[in-house]
Amino acid sequence: MPQIIVLPHVELCPEGAAFETKPGVSICDSMLEHGIEIDHACEKACACTTCHVIVREGYKSLEAPEEKEEDLLDKAWGLEPYSRLSCQAIVGDSDLVVEIPKYSINMAKEGHR
Repeated sequence: MPQIIVLPHVELCPEGAAFETKPGVSICDSMLEHGIEIDHACEKACACTTCHVIVREGYKSLEAPEEKEEDLLDKAWGLEPYSRLSCQAIVGDSDLVVEIPKYSINMAKEGHR
């Protein structure tokens, strides 16, 4: 099974994390399943950018983003060449190293810190 390594994030994952996941699952769902409460304000409908991540390793193993995702990514804070919406990035057979940006466009985090 592929492994996802999440780099440390001050609020969501201060120590970082590493866990195995099943191919065919989104990065977002996999992180949520393993206790990393990444924002997903649109409930994973590809309608916001709150689940934006940067794939530091393994990017090429992911399917190419669709046009809708690319259009939304243009609005993401801290956009980088290897940015993806974690709700749209489906894990393949390769390990991934993922960074959650420090900020997202979700300024009001109801029920969150």
